[in-house]
Amino acid sequence: MAIQCNEAGESVGWTEVGRIPTQPRYALCRCGHSGSKPFCDGTHADGGFDGTETAGHVAYMECSVAIDGPGVELRDARKLCAEARFCDRAGGLWNLVERCDDAEARAIAEEQAMLCPSGRYVLRDAETGEEFEPELEPSIVLIEDPELGVSGPLFVRGRIEIVDATGEPYEVRNRVTLCRCGHSGNKPFCDGSHIAAKFDDGEIPAK
Repeated sequence: MAIQCNEAGESVGWTEVGRIPTQPRYALCRCGHSGSKPFCDGTHADGGFDGTETAGHVAYMECSVAIDGPGVELRDARKLCAEARFCDRAGGLWNLVERCDDAEARAIAEEQAMLCPSGRYVLRDAETGEEFEPELEPSIVLIEDPELGVSGPLFVRGRIEIVDATGEPYEVRNRVTLCRCGHSGNKPFCDGSHIAAKFDDGEIPAK
């Protein structure tokens, strides 16, 4: 899926650009150098790729900060940011949260938080604690970013369990992004390094 931008270059939604046939079991490239992207072809074994997982197993609520607004609470875990930039429009998500007594501002804030693929942001009802989350079918999406001319991370949707190399599970979440450029400093999660690395899987659609 490609990040859809408006005329101002702001991220506003998603555009499906195709579906890739898969087998019941398959391995996805995480080093960024496979000749058969998005699938692994074993190149990581020859190229000195270090896929050591550096992210901890801290629960989201423990690694995120709270930003309070009228009737809402925004949770923000900055280290999970995949630089998809849905939070920049209309003055920015943090500023929108402070104006959530305005119906339009609240609607945009809810939309921006739910569009964030990495799960960095979660917007909650301040009174009930209910999280505003999109209904996502369990699936793995390849993110493309035509605006910046780069390929993004793996968007793991719909509460799919992710385990580390030892078999220990990470917290199950609705929205997660995993590094596939090989450069993240927060493996297995994306930290936006694909932008500086100019990662290109050969499938970036035109702007």
